[in-house]
Amino acid sequence: MQRHLISAADLTRDDAVLILDTAEEMARVADRPIKKLPTLRGRTIVNLFFEDSTRTRISFEAAEKRLSADVINFSAKGSSVSKGESLKDTAQTLEAMGVDAVVIRHGASGAPYRLANSGWIDAAVVNAGDGTHQHPTQALLDAFTMRRRLIGPDAGLGQDLAGKRITIVGDVLHSRVARSNVDLLHTLGAEVTLVAPPTLLPVGIGTWPCEVSYDLDSTLTKSDAVMMLRVQRERMNAAFFPTEREYSRRYGLDGDRMARMPEHAIVMHPGPMVRGMEITAEVADSDRCTVVEQVANGVSIRMAVLYLLLGGNEPAVTRPPVSPHHPSNERSAHTPSAAEEK
Repeated sequence: MQRHLISAADLTRDDAVLILDTAEEMARVADRPIKKLPTLRGRTIVNLFFEDSTRTRISFEAAEKRLSADVINFSAKGSSVSKGESLKDTAQTLEAMGVDAVVIRHGASGAPYRLANSGWIDAAVVNAGDGTHQHPTQALLDAFTMRRRLIGPDAGLGQDLAGKRITIVGDVLHSRVARSNVDLLHTLGAEVTLVAPPTLLPVGIGTWPCEVSYDLDSTLTKSDAVMMLRVQRERMNAAFFPTEREYSRRYGLDGDRMARMPEHAIVMHPGPMVRGMEITAEVADSDRCTVVEQVANGVSIRMAVLYLLLGGNEPAVTRPPVSPHHPSNERSAHTPSAAEEK
């Protein structure tokens, strides 16, 4: 693993599979009566959020606390940032406090990269979303969810997503989730198709490692997973489509469209969902929709990322000694886990 996690494009296939396998170990911790590991005891992690967030911030905080780290939550609102303090000054304040890692969400694309490479701070930097650029842990939790659903939790260990067909639908232009997923899914061997109106596709989309379509119905029948994106009105400064009704009719996922998908196919959404626009309540509440699973898997993925960046030298989950011939422990007796290999 590298020192920082700034972009999904920075991960090799082996890096990504190691994180997914380690997250599988971490997911087992959630089934314990006491959901804690001592791995990062004595380490201090700052959640530095310059943009509003619910799922990502709470997910990182839960992951950090389950690894026994000391957690400092920093919100730009109510801090000296609202008085004009720069990112550099904030970073130097954190450095003076001796933090070990910074999880940063920022409205400006490139802010986490700047923080990691500026020399202002000697800590691991994890990008929790920067502008319309990248959101690598979201892409990792999405890939983790796909692997668990389409291959299986145990059968998926050591596996990538080669041959799986993923369709990403909606506001690609403003979506850091779409960019991150295209990068990571391509690395993991999946075939990605972006579906959106031409006005919601970025310039240079032809250089991305994916296919592009304007017709949702033609892609549904051959998709293993369909990811719906939220229309990000807060980032829009123009009319990108005629009406909400028109957008929903052409690019929304309802029960009829879901019925055309293969039986094994799943529906995904990074959240928050706008029910009735990009996805209907019928689809959002169906068994094929993985939104709640994605939130739970996000904690496991973020535990894995922080463990590999900051801990990494010991097994993530300590198992009691067992007989090597005990049938229920055959895998752990003969095959080291991803975290143990690390």
